[in-house]
Amino acid sequence: MAKHRFTLIAFRKAHAAPKALLVFALLLCAAGCSRLHFHHHSSDTVYVSARQSYLHDRVAAVSNRVAGVVNGQALQVLDRNRRFLKVKTDKNQTGWIEERSVIDAKTYAAFQQLADQHKNDVVTAQATLRDDLYMHLTPGRTAEHFYLIPGNAKVQLLSRATVQRTSSNAVAPAPKPVAPPAQSGKDAAVPQAPEAPAPPPMEDWWLVRDGQGHTGWLLAGRLDVDVPDAVGLYAEGQHIIGAWPLAQVTDTDDNGVSHPITEYLMALAQPKAGLPYDFDQIRVFTWNVKRHRYETAYRLRDIRGYLPMHVTERGTGGAPASFQFLIAGNDKAMADPVTGAPRPAVPRMLSYQLLDTRVVRTGPDMGQIPTFGDSANKDKKNAKDAKKKHK
Repeated sequence: MAKHRFTLIAFRKAHAAPKALLVFALLLCAAGCSRLHFHHHSSDTVYVSARQSYLHDRVAAVSNRVAGVVNGQALQVLDRNRRFLKVKTDKNQTGWIEERSVIDAKTYAAFQQLADQHKNDVVTAQATLRDDLYMHLTPGRTAEHFYLIPGNAKVQLLSRATVQRTSSNAVAPAPKPVAPPAQSGKDAAVPQAPEAPAPPPMEDWWLVRDGQGHTGWLLAGRLDVDVPDAVGLYAEGQHIIGAWPLAQVTDTDDNGVSHPITEYLMALAQPKAGLPYDFDQIRVFTWNVKRHRYETAYRLRDIRGYLPMHVTERGTGGAPASFQFLIAGNDKAMADPVTGAPRPAVPRMLSYQLLDTRVVRTGPDMGQIPTFGDSANKDKKNAKDAKKKHK
């Protein structure tokens, strides 16, 4: 009996040791997790979104710069501490950087996906940046941004979107005057219907692609569309959306020297943001070899047209130049729920060919082209203002 009791005690002691070790391990894990609340080791990759920044040797008010990093640079995450990341460059330089100066791998992948989705898009026009601009993932000033495109860089315009301006520097509406108290009797004023609220300020954005294939949204007001000077002077106060070469002719000057001259298709719109269409006018400019000047071979106004513009230049074998574009069949329009890009509710495709100096309509849709009077109303207003000015 004593022998059995000794065996039982030994068995209990043998099993108590693993339990004590387990409790000790759990305590160590808890202590470690409390420290990892601010220091979480990771092998993630982040990308510098700031124009440029520096890695520091410590997270403190006084620290030393370890290395410089620039926009687009990839960094490996080694540790995290509240608003800072400890990272390593491809040159094995390590240091701390603010988390707001980088984007995570998920956002970087979203920019890559955007480029892949639009790599085969038709190029609307080429534009030049007025100053340095960040590419945004979606239209809007508060959207995620990454690539910094330098001023004077050339970009390809792919599609346009219009969104409500939400930046803090948007102009606030003026306060409405307080109405006087109502009067009774004969002198009582006739009640007037309340004024409709002013529409929110809008701004246009362009989906663009730069020379390295980076794709994103840029604020349209900071871009200048590249238009040949020879036809740009015919804008007549309208905003030029794009100008596309249609054909080339040879002109001989008075000295007998021959020069190649390009004939163009141009799309224009009113110079304001938030339009529910991309352009409202097209013009075709051909070259008069006798008078040595451009002339308007075709003009279509007061339409609601949509990009992209599909243009085929005149071929070497004599095939005529042609172009196609969408118009709205009525005054109703839709907007993409993500980007705000305008689209017609009832789309129609118009097709044309340039035969010598004549523009001929072709294609299956030969119906009447709906117009909406936008340009005509503007011309009447300008004429009325001019008449008042001369009185």
